[in-house]
Amino acid sequence: MLNKHQKLERNSIVFLLCIIITISIGGIVQVVPLFRKEQVVEKIEGIRPYTPLELAGQDIYIREGCNTCHSQQIRVLRDEVERYGHYSLRAESKYDHPFVWGSKRTGPDLARIGGKYSDEWHAAHLKNPRDVVPESIMPTYKFLANRGVKSSDIADRLRVLKMEGVPYTEEMILEAYNDLVAQARKDGDAPDLQKRYGKVNVRDFDGAEKFTSEMDALIAYLQVTGTMADFKTYKPEHKSKE
Repeated sequence: MLNKHQKLERNSIVFLLCIIITISIGGIVQVVPLFRKEQVVEKIEGIRPYTPLELAGQDIYIREGCNTCHSQQIRVLRDEVERYGHYSLRAESKYDHPFVWGSKRTGPDLARIGGKYSDEWHAAHLKNPRDVVPESIMPTYKFLANRGVKSSDIADRLRVLKMEGVPYTEEMILEAYNDLVAQARKDGDAPDLQKRYGKVNVRDFDGAEKFTSEMDALIAYLQVTGTMADFKTYKPEHKSKE
């Protein structure tokens, strides 16, 4: 066997052909599933596109580099599931463009952060992390409370994502600005928004009624993260076929 390997290495043309064939097979194995992703991403009740306010919050989350220190992928390992909750499912991130799985945990994983803490906790944490987590090394983001969320191009954001395959309707796109403002209303009354998107958190997230701030948007995004999937009705595919 070793002698055959030596012959291969000494014949540069054959060796090159073998390398090309090997790389081609590896590339095909990686690329082909991408064209059939609708068959490998399980259908889970409750998964929906982000509302305009949540989408703006995700944009801020990415802009401020939150995914650099916080992952959003819980592996199937027992210690991770016990600490963070149900392992991450492919369907939960199918509408993310780009994905925010992350690869480093300077802070805890945030895949199931939605509903774990109150809006007041998140606001305090963003303004001064040490007030709620004394050992935190996270920088302060209090400036988000004084900056209005960018809403002028929110309809265009939805339109582009629709081209990427996110199932936004024309009505959602036309009402994007109104839905963004409505979700941060103090009275929590936004029937049209909820009719379009289903279960939605509607309230003043940052505790300040002056305007819809970037903190409103970021907290709205954090509070929905990991909460869409209905695990009461979810059955893993490998079990459902038994």
